[in-house]
Amino acid sequence: MRDVIVITGLAQGMGREVAKILADRSHFIAGFDVDEDGLKTLRDEIAQPNDHHLVTLDITNRPGIRLFANEVLEKYGRVDAVLSNVGIGFFGPFEEVDLEAALKCLEINVIGAATTFQSFIPSMRKRGTGKLIAMSSLVGQIPFPFESIYTASKFALEGLLLAFRYEIEPFGIQVGIIEPSQVSTQFAAKIHKLPPEGSPYRDRVKRFIDRDNELIKTAPTPQDAAHKIVDVIESKKVPLFTRFSGRDTFFITINKWLPAKIRDAILVNFMNIKV
Repeated sequence: MRDVIVITGLAQGMGREVAKILADRSHFIAGFDVDEDGLKTLRDEIAQPNDHHLVTLDITNRPGIRLFANEVLEKYGRVDAVLSNVGIGFFGPFEEVDLEAALKCLEINVIGAATTFQSFIPSMRKRGTGKLIAMSSLVGQIPFPFESIYTASKFALEGLLLAFRYEIEPFGIQVGIIEPSQVSTQFAAKIHKLPPEGSPYRDRVKRFIDRDNELIKTAPTPQDAAHKIVDVIESKKVPLFTRFSGRDTFFITINKWLPAKIRDAILVNFMNIKV
């Protein structure tokens, strides 16, 4: 059966690879991204391009998202799954964070996902079936230093889904949260910036960035990650949580069960930021 699958943020990275795999498997893809050029090249690469509905749209444009949802439902008659993939990073010592810029991160990562899901829930509820899947992060469970705003956005995103799933599961709608730690994309490199000379955080931030760059070298590729995401989308029973590695599961487990002092020591040493 050819499912109708909505993907936000599909012009680059994991979202793009997921769209290509699903199109190759003859599913219908409806998606949007602010990157118009990326969408143009995706149309050239995706299987059966005329079967899909790809539009240029900013995730903060809530009326635009609702219009997009109406267009998709009018064109296909239904939506089987929604993958909320849009997200931006945010990095820096909290003391030095620009809170106006932080507000944009929260608007995109949390309210953008909320708007997308909310726009498709009514049609899924009436049909008695559907899947809502969010790309979160390991930091949606484990707070990371120098990523306080990004961590806050992912904690909020996970809290959002974990709360409203109780409301919608009786209508046959499944919820899934995907929590990668790292994927070998330019996502982190775009946000990693050293604090200015004289900042009391500069040395530890540099060590954090260096350690993160080491970890990225062995991280899954967007293609590898995309296959795992597709498995979740196509599964009959969507797992509530999906992680990409045993290491990710290990860290989340010890974060829940170890005493705070031991847990914190492991994180500080793992990221090489011990004072």
